[in-house]
Amino acid sequence: MKQVLFITYYWPPSGKASLYWPLGIIKHLPQFGWQPAVLTVEEESFTQTDESFGKDLPQDLKVFKSKTYEPFKLYKKFTGKKADEQLIASETISIKNKNLTHRISIWLRMNLFIPDARMGWFWPAVAEGKNIFNTEKVDAIVTIGPPHTTHLVGRKLSEKFNVPHVPVFIDPWVDIVYYKNFKRNRITLKIDNNFEKLVMQNAKAVVYVTETMKEHYLNKYEFLSNKSHVLYWGYNEEEFESITFSKEKKDYKVLVHAGNIFYYQNPVNFWKEIKRSNVDGNNIKFKFIGTVDSDIRKTITESGLDEVTEYLGFLPYYDMLREICKADFLLVCATEPRHVPGKLFEYIRTGNSIIAFGDDNDEVKKLLDQSNSGMLFNYDESGKEFFKNYSSLVPNPDFIKQFDRKEISEELSKILDTI
Repeated sequence: MKQVLFITYYWPPSGKASLYWPLGIIKHLPQFGWQPAVLTVEEESFTQTDESFGKDLPQDLKVFKSKTYEPFKLYKKFTGKKADEQLIASETISIKNKNLTHRISIWLRMNLFIPDARMGWFWPAVAEGKNIFNTEKVDAIVTIGPPHTTHLVGRKLSEKFNVPHVPVFIDPWVDIVYYKNFKRNRITLKIDNNFEKLVMQNAKAVVYVTETMKEHYLNKYEFLSNKSHVLYWGYNEEEFESITFSKEKKDYKVLVHAGNIFYYQNPVNFWKEIKRSNVDGNNIKFKFIGTVDSDIRKTITESGLDEVTEYLGFLPYYDMLREICKADFLLVCATEPRHVPGKLFEYIRTGNSIIAFGDDNDEVKKLLDQSNSGMLFNYDESGKEFFKNYSSLVPNPDFIKQFDRKEISEELSKILDTI
């Protein structure tokens, strides 16, 4: 059996959402002729932990770990946070925080950490990768980014050992959405664009999790035309089949948002519409799973929704799945036209009605329309039409099956076979 080395910064017990894709793929790949191995970090300090993650992985999976040098301990000291304080992603890049130390830390992150704040893993990962290649027969390398430092590690090992490299882009690189309100200097951008181009040129195949991201990169690099593939984020069918619950009879409906939600994902008029709807006699309650930006919390408070809003914080993956299955409505917020939120596929699988916000996001709209699962609105809209029409949304159960990660694993194996 051929062996593929996955290089991923995040690994259990990290509860990072970007782990869902590689964990699902790695679980099924051996069925299609590829034995995975993993290179990751010994310990990362940013994300919260989820001990349930990875429990279904193959017992014989080899996981290699190396040290990393993260800036977050220094960041906590510099900004006056406690050493054991959990960092919140949306707050570390907040544009509303005018504190001088915060603004300095943002400038340093945007201009000195290239390609990202995990750049301190590059040399330890390369060193451990060399040890792996000296003891293992590796036939291909797959890297998961962001952080895009992983792609630089993959390229370095690919060139040294003449092994094909397949970078997987969960988000874009140089113009990832959280850079949009920050200025990066020309030298930083030149270096970062050069790193991205070198990775793309070396890659034997490139995988994106959205069609629009693929089109973006094809417009940027014509040489990618014959080696670009889309493998959607997907979901794990076995996990849904294992969920048991009964919907309670209640005199209210629950709308759930799962995942982190940032200040640029704030449908202000939607909160106001919910308040008006509740005043008129409807009874809709909110549950937020994950981190919620302080600006969004403030807007919810100003809309008079505190009494019907519950912030659950981080939940283990299977608890999160149970909550979205039990919900009446599901809320998803896309960051930009190239973004298809990973939760969307799990949302569609629940069969519950979905209200989505995302300016000019044709890809999310297409998926909702094809599955007959929900409606998409721009961020300045109220979503009022959703509550008039949701009863006519009857999801197509056959549509979602193509996004089972077992199916996606088979597609990745075919890509690996060709290179």
